[in-house]
Parts: sequence; structure tokens; C-alpha cells
Amino acid sequence: MSQTYEEIIEGNSVWRTVLGGRHHLVLQRLHAEVKAALPENGPARLQEPRSVVQLTAGTILRPDLSLVTAATGKVFLAVEIISSEDHRWDTVTKKEIYEDCKIPRLWMVDLRYNNVEVYHGSQYGLGLKGILANKETLTEKLLPGLSVPMNDLFSD
Repeated sequence: MSQTYEEIIEGNSVWRTVLGGRHHLVLQRLHAEVKAALPENGPARLQEPRSVVQLTAGTILRPDLSLVTAATGKVFLAVEIISSEDHRWDTVTKKEIYEDCKIPRLWMVDLRYNNVEVYHGSQYGLGLKGILANKETLTEKLLPGLSVPMNDLFSD
């Protein structure tokens, strides 16, 4: 039996299915890499996969991975792992919500193309900083120990 979870957009419930297989494998790898890069007692805290994140009074999402600031509990980094089954929801709807809520960092991990789109928040919204694939490496200047080779992240 597949697991489901609820996300709420402006007060409206949306039921999602937890995806297994490759989606789960990539999530585990990325979660482990981010966790290893976080300094103990640092300014950010890694939440468990698909933890509840309340962005506004009527909007509650469950990103695949989220990093929150220790001081405020606000989302600093949201990560959505995109599969063929859920690409529109994650790449359009949720991305727009993250932008409206001024999330500082968003990574869209696309299993269809084995790449990661890296977005940084600005006063003008989310700006695409790069699309990483093949032999490139995912880094984040605010996580100095993070170094995730794309070939390793997406390997079968």
C-alpha cells in the first residue's frame, strides 16, 4: 500500500503520494550529504524528509528536503525531487509558492533529466543560478562542506 500525505495551498487540501524507488534513493543520498555538511550547533537545522513547513497561514507544504534557520525556524532551503508523476505540481505550483514566500534557496532535482536546477532568492524573485548535470558538483556557499557530484547523486 502506498503512503500519502497532505499539503495545503491557501486552505485547500492536496493529497500526494510518497514516491519510492529512485526518488527515495536520491532523497536519501541528498539528505545524507546535506546532513554531513552542516556544522554542529550551526545556524541551520536539517529537517526529516517531507517535514511539514508552514509558509503562510493557509499554506503548508512538505518539501522532499528542507533546511530551516535555527533562530527563526523559517525555511532557508527547499528541495523538490521531480519525477514524471509529479512534475507539474512541483515545478510550477510549488515553485511559485516558494517564490511568493521569498525562500532564499530552492533546488529542483529532476530525475527525468538527471540534473539539479539551483535557484537563489532575490528582491525580484527566484533566479536560476545554474543547472548541474553529469560531472558537475552541487555546492552551496552557506554549507561550505557540501560537495555532491551529480554522477554520484543520480547513479543507479
